[in-house]
Amino acid sequence: MRALDLTSLATYRESCLRLAREQFAGLAISEIAAREEEYNAWPGLENLSSPEELIVLEDRLNDGLLQKARQAVLEGRIFWEHTAAGEATRLKLGPKYLIHPHQIPYSHDYLAENFIDDPEAMPEVFSPATGWAALSRLLPLRLGARHLWQSVFEIRKLAEEAGLDPGEVMARQKVLLILNEQAGQQICRRILAHNFLGFAPHNFLFMVQASFHGLTPGADGAWGFDETSPRRLHNHGQMAMQKTMEGRIFRLDESGRRNPLSRAEFFALLDETADLVSYNIEDLGYLTCALDFVTIGLALELGAQGYGMTMEIVANNPLNPIKGGLCAHDPALGRDVVVESFRLRNMAPESITHLNKNFNHYPNPAKIFGQLHEEGLFMPVTVKDEALYFQPVQGDMNLLARTAYITRRTPAPISSWKSPEDTQAAIRAMARQDGQPGFAALIEAAMEGAA
Repeated sequence: MRALDLTSLATYRESCLRLAREQFAGLAISEIAAREEEYNAWPGLENLSSPEELIVLEDRLNDGLLQKARQAVLEGRIFWEHTAAGEATRLKLGPKYLIHPHQIPYSHDYLAENFIDDPEAMPEVFSPATGWAALSRLLPLRLGARHLWQSVFEIRKLAEEAGLDPGEVMARQKVLLILNEQAGQQICRRILAHNFLGFAPHNFLFMVQASFHGLTPGADGAWGFDETSPRRLHNHGQMAMQKTMEGRIFRLDESGRRNPLSRAEFFALLDETADLVSYNIEDLGYLTCALDFVTIGLALELGAQGYGMTMEIVANNPLNPIKGGLCAHDPALGRDVVVESFRLRNMAPESITHLNKNFNHYPNPAKIFGQLHEEGLFMPVTVKDEALYFQPVQGDMNLLARTAYITRRTPAPISSWKSPEDTQAAIRAMARQDGQPGFAALIEAAMEGAA
């Protein structure tokens, strides 16, 4: 029997129940919490060493590679995935997609709670003299909309430079927007109001990531989903697996009705695709560079050589190291791997020198997602609110296929909006986005059209 049955959400739930029974029989929740790190840990974690197979991006660059990337975009052979299911719990600003710069609270209580309670330590963007005025000058765009509009802006610009009709090029693009249950309906209405931002409706796909109650053992030791426990996401690994389930991807018609795609229909679209690019909307670099032709071109080249996944590896910021996936060499497997944070036994951030940027390409994506459907992922656990939740990680997909780990000659640290300390950088990134020649005009025209 397979560890996970990914036919549907119902079979996934049954798989979770079976795993809980098999792995934690006779254990109380408190005992599982005490063993959590041990259960989740990567085998042979202490034997990992520096990666040995990093591919330096600049060593592969040439004009032909970049031209192939541009042509693939113009022909609609790239699948753009935007993941926006996260809740931004550390930011305390609601669902990430809906964060609006004009609505960031400015009060002493908010600042004192989310920054060091020391005026000298607070970022200048929050100072009464200079900071909040900068927010009011930003375009009234929510974070998720900014990501989508940036891709529209750059695709249209690419089409114009190639002497092609931007509308026709836009209609060829395939987009998958992944949302959560809390904000999904509201965001879908916004997409409809803006006429799919110029993308063809039949090529603009959606998925709402499911959440689950926690698992608890009953008085008789039998495990079940406790409907009194909070519903939580099963992390981005479940999100990836859910894409391969029957009927979880859908289109919207003009009335807003959801029309599910069968698994076969979705995989047929993947089969037409040369590369699926997965973006997280908290990535601030994306706000001024949605089309990274360098990494697209390299993914296409590596896909032709049999690679099924590329992962960009960056240096952790030594002044402010963060947790995340570790790229390392595993002597037991005889290859480089990325080990996600859930499997690192709470490793100190400063020990994670080679960090997964969470910017992945999947060349020839039907193959790796088909394998994901058949094999599933390892299922780490966490205990919260006296209940068990599975937390599979998307990064573990690097074990399913030949994976290239890409670095740059001078890799920059990750720039993303994860916590209040990143808010100053986020506002500056939005200001740079708004300052791009032609971007404000595109947004103003879109707002008028929606009105």
